Amino acid sequence: MGSSTKKKNEKRKDFKKPKLKVGKSRPKPDNFTDTSFKAKAIVLAHQSLTTNAPTQSTQFSHHLSLLSSHSLSQRRDSLAYLTTAVTSWPVDTPLPQPVSVLLPKVNPLILDGNNSVRSQLIKFLGTLPSQEIDPHIGHTLLYIRAGLTHLAVDIRSSATDLLLWAIETCPNELVSCTGGWVKTLKCLLTVLHWYAASPTIGKGAAAGANAWSSSRAPILGKEGSEGKLPVKTLNVLAAFLRAGLEEHDVNAVAICSQRWPFPLRHTEAHMLPKRSNAFAHLNLFGPPRDEESEMYIEREERQRIFQKRFHAIVSRGVEAAKREGGEVGRAAAGVAKVLAEGMKGFELDR
Repeated sequence: MGSSTKKKNEKRKDFKKPKLKVGKSRPKPDNFTDTSFKAKAIVLAHQSLTTNAPTQSTQFSHHLSLLSSHSLSQRRDSLAYLTTAVTSWPVDTPLPQPVSVLLPKVNPLILDGNNSVRSQLIKFLGTLPSQEIDPHIGHTLLYIRAGLTHLAVDIRSSATDLLLWAIETCPNELVSCTGGWVKTLKCLLTVLHWYAASPTIGKGAAAGANAWSSSRAPILGKEGSEGKLPVKTLNVLAAFLRAGLEEHDVNAVAICSQRWPFPLRHTEAHMLPKRSNAFAHLNLFGPPRDEESEMYIEREERQRIFQKRFHAIVSRGVEAAKREGGEVGRAAAGVAKVLAEGMKGFELDR
């Protein structure tokens, strides 16, 4: 009996669970192997222990690369850093990255869904030198037009502010770039919901169909943000028409005659052009353009195409908007004044 009980107890020992006590560690198994080790030093193969801080150019390029980050705070903070860096950069020293590299990086942020990022973008663009923006304003204008017709009201409002910035920064290049005159006018009229059913002003039902009203305009976004957008768009339309229709260099001929006395005449016409790609309007090697994508360099060309396609629509829209009264009426009166001054002296047979 004693030997058999001893054998049974030895077999049960392998399957017996140890009793755990509170405050004491769990007993280690019999086959436990100690894997701990002690080292006097740890060597990392790819670690830089340099004490030199990154240069301003390196930091500038780093923050420029963060503009495409998925993080909202990184995009906003990087724009804030770039704004501060450009503002504090010496005037006679070129920027770490040229404007031709900066604009393609920041242009997609025009359609950013966050308001703080777009507000910071407007501040950053205001710090860039205008003479370097001129050759690249056409690419930026593509994103501005996309923002003007966006479904979100806040993005449309920010795009309107950016269009006003572009008009104030480089008006001549804006209205004379590829598609800058006709396509931008069509976009602004679409935002204002100025549609024309017929080329002439109708009566009765036709006039009611062509009339414009801020209350009848379809709401594409939030109602609270829609209130001041028509007024802002009318002001931008007035500034855009002023840049494209009015004569800016009235005394240019007199100044040239005084600068170049006899026997020199029309000397500036034979000098090197001041604008980049001066013969781009000829479209010598590009694909054929239609009327909307054409470049209208001269004021008379812009007046002619405006008279042909937009004058009747804008005139009807302005008259209907003036009847609204209030801020909308005052803004429409400003557009009417610019329209009268810009088309003054224009002949239809040109």
